[in-house]
Amino acid sequence: MSVQPAMPVNVTITAEELEELLAERDAARQLRLERDVLQGELRLVKAERDLAEERLRAYRRELFGAKSEARDAGQLGLFNEAEVLTANAQPAQEDVPGTKVAAHTRNKRGRKPLDPNLPRDVVRHDLPESERFCANDGHALVEIGVEISEQLDVIPEQIRVIQHQRVKRACPCCDLGIKVTPAPPRIIPRGLFTESALAWIATGKYQFGMPLYRQAALLRRFGGDISANTIAASMVRVGQAGSR
Repeated sequence: MSVQPAMPVNVTITAEELEELLAERDAARQLRLERDVLQGELRLVKAERDLAEERLRAYRRELFGAKSEARDAGQLGLFNEAEVLTANAQPAQEDVPGTKVAAHTRNKRGRKPLDPNLPRDVVRHDLPESERFCANDGHALVEIGVEISEQLDVIPEQIRVIQHQRVKRACPCCDLGIKVTPAPPRIIPRGLFTESALAWIATGKYQFGMPLYRQAALLRRFGGDISANTIAASMVRVGQAGSR
């Protein structure tokens, strides 16, 4: 049984329908073009955003971070630095007593001894009176020596005010003979900070990389409510004095 081929179907459209189809085709083409343009603009915006973020990070590192803090993500962090540094280090032994031998005292390997030239405050720890008797025969215990261990103590910054009192003297017989003791010479005339305070600020800033706003926060912690702008102005005037 033979199969007859399908007869082609003739579709007749009107002129209005043809115009609508052409319009839809043009509209779809226009939408594709607009989509491509928007996608290109989006890629450009993302690239500009990434560049702006990188510039912002670099600016923050330069403005707020010390040179040692201007680092990449793979470098040591500020808050986990202690953990990172001690991860593979051999911990120091605390209060390791020495071992007496015939000729000398041999110290066990432990932490590095503290500088013998540092000032030392001796704190004696003795047994209470009730325990100074032998538990075997009741005789009073006598002192035969001490066991020594040392700790490094740090005294935080102490802020004080230097009050300059310039004595005024006057003649008791007239109103003309008045003299005032001249002010002592200063790096900054009528400056707020003493020379030692200026040296402390300059050392923290230019040797240890501590930003001035952090130094202002540290001063506030110890009672000195001084703005970072005032500190910055003093540093500028110190530089100007040094260039003269």
